[in-house]
Amino acid sequence: MDWIEIIQRIEKGEDAKTEFKEVFRDTASRVICAFANGDGGVLVFGVSDSGKIVGIKEDSKKVQEKLTNILQTGCGQPVTADCGCHQFGQKWVHWVEVSCHLRGYEPFKVDNQYYIRRGRSTVAPSPSELQELFNVFGLVLTQEQIIPTATIDDIDLELFFSFLRLQGIQIDEEHQPDVERDLENTAVCQKRDQKLRPTLFGLMVFGRYPQKHRHTISHYIQCAAYAGSDQAADVLSVSEGKGRLDEQVTRSIDWFRILGRKELYQGLYRTDIPLVPEETLREALVNAVIHRDYAIRGAPILFEIFDDHIDVTSPGALPNHLKVEQVRSGGFPRSRNEMMANAMVVKRLMERRGRGWLLMRNVMRSFNGTEPELIHNKEGRTVRVRFHFDSDADDGSG
Repeated sequence: MDWIEIIQRIEKGEDAKTEFKEVFRDTASRVICAFANGDGGVLVFGVSDSGKIVGIKEDSKKVQEKLTNILQTGCGQPVTADCGCHQFGQKWVHWVEVSCHLRGYEPFKVDNQYYIRRGRSTVAPSPSELQELFNVFGLVLTQEQIIPTATIDDIDLELFFSFLRLQGIQIDEEHQPDVERDLENTAVCQKRDQKLRPTLFGLMVFGRYPQKHRHTISHYIQCAAYAGSDQAADVLSVSEGKGRLDEQVTRSIDWFRILGRKELYQGLYRTDIPLVPEETLREALVNAVIHRDYAIRGAPILFEIFDDHIDVTSPGALPNHLKVEQVRSGGFPRSRNEMMANAMVVKRLMERRGRGWLLMRNVMRSFNGTEPELIHNKEGRTVRVRFHFDSDADDGSG
């Protein structure tokens, strides 16, 4: 990045990927750490918060040496970045352009503390944000965490065996591993204190009553129909799609079938037409249950019907640095919860080629001339898919 590009950054002001510092301090390592843990960014020294260039008097070589030390040792591991400087009168403006680091590295930290960007600020992550950070870097997967109040009795073994058969595993042959070994090998259960306990994956895919535990009590689909265009309108009907992941989807669709019809008369005969095709809703709900951030508690998936649109809102930001444009273009089958996604593939409730959005778009175009809308709220950490009932709607990306 050259000086002209830095000037352009300064003119635009601070944002999630740009920060200014009037003077150079070692606390700059926190900002660099946050950029490295996210989408990258540029830190500029010698510029005030308001964007005024004030410059730094300190010897430019010493500042560049300090920056190099931070990049090499200040964030727990080397940070990939480009440094630059520009003389401004008798002073200097310095900058460091931090790259977006690939998944698979350990998250960066300063003095054993992780940092992320939240809007224009560098902050220590909340528990759910820290979990997402670990998910992105492939370290700790929420779906593999043990549910401490659950036991092996909470797993429906017949359902588990049926799932193995669907994958072509012959469980009736001789010399098979014992049941506990099968459960552990497939990450349905893991041992804690010498006891085998279900993981989140195991409970949500094979559990008898997944929502009876305090850790999973909010992991379901909340259904509501309103008499107006927002949640302030009167509530017409409510329901809850609880149970395992596939049960949540099918029970929510069953509720929709009761409400989601409009009548069209041709002469004496009535034809029932769905508000939107079921296949688009099923796709949106399946994506919601497998991509939601299960580290966020107290927030069910919302399936809401209004008088002019339908919303499916999932807790958590788009997984693994996925962007709205990538989702809408298809071909990016990245899942936050890979084992859950695989289970839904085996059960033939989804496919894995990243065509979900394209399918919903094409079906809605043919059905009523609209396109689904994808609304990504990074601050509120939600992803919403919106289906419109008429062709006057915009298909904006949020």
